[in-house]
Amino acid sequence: MFRNITALRPAIITFCATLAFVGGLPPVAIGQTVPGIAGELPTLAPVLERVTPAVVNISVVSETPATSNPLYNDPYFRRFFDLPEAPPARQRMSAGSGVIVDAAKGHVLTNHHVVANAREITVTLKDGRRLRAELVGSDQATDIALLKVESSNLVALEVGDSDRLKVGDYVVAIGNPFGLGQTVTSGIVSALGRSGISNEGYEDFIQTDASINPGNSGGALVTLDGRLVGINTAILSPAGGNIGIGFAVPSSMAVSVMNQLIEHGEIRRGKLGVGIQDLTPDLAEALKLGELRGAVIANIEPGSPAERAGLQVGDVVTTVDGRPVHGATDLRNRIGLTPAGTAIRLAIKRGDAEQTVSVTIAAETGISADLSGTPLDGARMRNASRSEAQQAGADGIVIESILPSSPAARAGLRAGDVIVAVNRSPVSSVAELRSAVAGQRTILALELIRDGGRFLLVVR
Repeated sequence: MFRNITALRPAIITFCATLAFVGGLPPVAIGQTVPGIAGELPTLAPVLERVTPAVVNISVVSETPATSNPLYNDPYFRRFFDLPEAPPARQRMSAGSGVIVDAAKGHVLTNHHVVANAREITVTLKDGRRLRAELVGSDQATDIALLKVESSNLVALEVGDSDRLKVGDYVVAIGNPFGLGQTVTSGIVSALGRSGISNEGYEDFIQTDASINPGNSGGALVTLDGRLVGINTAILSPAGGNIGIGFAVPSSMAVSVMNQLIEHGEIRRGKLGVGIQDLTPDLAEALKLGELRGAVIANIEPGSPAERAGLQVGDVVTTVDGRPVHGATDLRNRIGLTPAGTAIRLAIKRGDAEQTVSVTIAAETGISADLSGTPLDGARMRNASRSEAQQAGADGIVIESILPSSPAARAGLRAGDVIVAVNRSPVSSVAELRSAVAGQRTILALELIRDGGRFLLVVR
């Protein structure tokens, strides 16, 4: 269904919503007050005058490798013909949108894909001021990035509670489509909790009938009382154009990511150590659970926080810290965005009994954001275990998963690959790999173990 989802690339796609108000002023989102009335006509102008200065245009200069013959990727071919290591990179200019969420600190939220591989980022305010922006951090899995600008008299958008949104609430999308300048459109919340757009991302999208267009990526989805509830991110586009199905990252998720980027400069995901699946009606009937909702624990990793807390296969997790769990994706998102070391309380259903279990979240061993902007961006990795190292014949780094359409996926890396050397220098841990990649962001020669064979893969 989501095969033709289009992430809103910097100068490639963006968001907005269209809706014609018929009759009187429509019901206000999540019970807020009427935006404004001019004479006898409803209007959003008073709200927009207050919030639009917080939505900015983002222009990005990035570098992409020049297209070359596949033989050029072979280091022996280059050496034989005395060719340079890589052809000169090409500069690419693109544009998107962003939202100022902290005027004092100059923090601007946008999408990861807007600023990925950026060499230079410029933020343009509604009043025309152009500011150089610094990338604080970025997370590909949630498609959220945080920028910082230095300026006075900034206007920030108040962050609302996206968890209070309901289907049918009216929302406004603000961004810079097609480079036309700031544009406002409106629509409703069409659905909540959408997921399945990518295999590895953390998704809990707000769906809206927003009119999505190139340039609005990272723009604001706002309630009628002027509060930020989403960062516009993707559209369903079978033919490459808008069909009224757009997606935004909820503000609750964006703020959680932002706080970790501010504190650590990266996302340090939490790990419970369980395999989970949805509690489907058929499964609920088989387990005699009635209309219970939650996520079923399918397996438990040895030595994990889940095992230490006494969780068992077949347990149904129904709440996390008192908030209902709507399914496996919901639980995965909540755990993955919980900082390591945080203690949480899980309500579980085990047979006919209900109980509450306290679990301290561990740090996820894989990494992805650490290598953002490199050819390995999108690969989740961990140190090889002793048995894996013995089987491979060398210490190394195991690739656990690859984000679809990421630089790592395009480079030809696969889940299960074991990286044992970078540019002929052995690496035995994620930390060593990170050090080896630093300063080598254009082209890498990776020595891999795959399916028992050892070979060299050149990525750029």
